[in-house]
Amino acid sequence: MIAADYLKRIAAWSRELNEREIEVARTGIVEKSYGANEYVFMRGDPFDYWTGIVTGLARMGTVSSAGKAVTLAGMTAGAWFGEGSMLKSEPRRYDVVALRDTKLALMDRSTFFWLFENSVAFNRFLVRQLNERVGQFIGALEHDRALDATGRVARSIASLFNPILYPDLTRHLEITQEEIGALSGLSRQNANQCLKRLEKEGLLRLEYGGVTIVDLEKLRRYGE
Repeated sequence: MIAADYLKRIAAWSRELNEREIEVARTGIVEKSYGANEYVFMRGDPFDYWTGIVTGLARMGTVSSAGKAVTLAGMTAGAWFGEGSMLKSEPRRYDVVALRDTKLALMDRSTFFWLFENSVAFNRFLVRQLNERVGQFIGALEHDRALDATGRVARSIASLFNPILYPDLTRHLEITQEEIGALSGLSRQNANQCLKRLEKEGLLRLEYGGVTIVDLEKLRRYGE
């Protein structure tokens, strides 16, 4: 169980719930920590928990039958994921790997379905979340096939600034070049070259420990 005020800090969706719904939600959540490069979930695992990123950074992806790794999404603090598999009661269809030390909030199945069946506010959130996630996955597929390396880096960074999926981010993103490469399917060296190009074009600033976004809309449209 976690405290009500702590839940509101780590889960933007909880800020729309009434007191009874918050009480149910917080009693069904526990936290667990993972080390850098550790698998959080693997494809085919049973889906017993709806999951939120409390701190850290994770990559959602899969590996094709030919051995090609495909990144579906990067997830920063504030992101919650897995509602689709939870609702369909199916095994996980992707891997989730912690790119750095990461703490997760895990909501058990019974709590998730209680909120689903009893909370209008929670259902409104789920509709918004699922709609945004579909758009994110379609965009990731398009970017992987149609854009060059710099375009993939630009769109990968921009995708982390979706106000529905990642509601509490500021324009400064604490992320390493190696992590950006992992999200974009590139080596750290290639990601570094792409980032320098984006900085030269005035879209972001490279800073110690991360990047600051200067022109988010141009990042979102990069390569069009």
